Amino acid sequence: MKQLNNKAAFVFLISLIVGATFIGSTARAELLVESGDWTAFKEADSGGSVCFASSQPTKDVGDYKKRGDIFAIVTFRPQENTINEVSFQMGYDFKSGEDAIATIDGKKTFKMFTQNESAWTYDKKSDEAMVAAMRAGTTMVLKGISSRGTKTTDTYSLKGFTKALNAAAKSCGIK
Repeated sequence: MKQLNNKAAFVFLISLIVGATFIGSTARAELLVESGDWTAFKEADSGGSVCFASSQPTKDVGDYKKRGDIFAIVTFRPQENTINEVSFQMGYDFKSGEDAIATIDGKKTFKMFTQNESAWTYDKKSDEAMVAAMRAGTTMVLKGISSRGTKTTDTYSLKGFTKALNAAAKSCGIK
């Protein structure tokens, strides 16, 4: 997948993806920092603040003709006590009942549940462990299977992850 070069387009796409948090909201994401291959944003409206670090894969592999936008996202929603929530937007609907598998530096593996176009860790403990591995790692790979049976492998650089994550946390008042 080609990296988005236009900052405004990237902010708009992230706003659409995260905007589901604020149903009916007209909030736009505020760019906090760009660091390496990661970017931090903050979005707010009457429901509260959402801060997040996000990246697109540096490489995506799969035998597909068309695929939507692909993102890794780590989110903070302080009003819901959500900290370091790891998720992926895949650009396709997952095959029902199939987990996605994230691997960091070929060493740490995390099973993720899937629904529609998204994948999440199973619990807060897994979120914390995955974020710790991402902070220490250099590369993250996510494997999934689309509803049509297409296997995909997305590779993310973790360069700049810690700085972007710290900016998102700070912006939402998380220490």
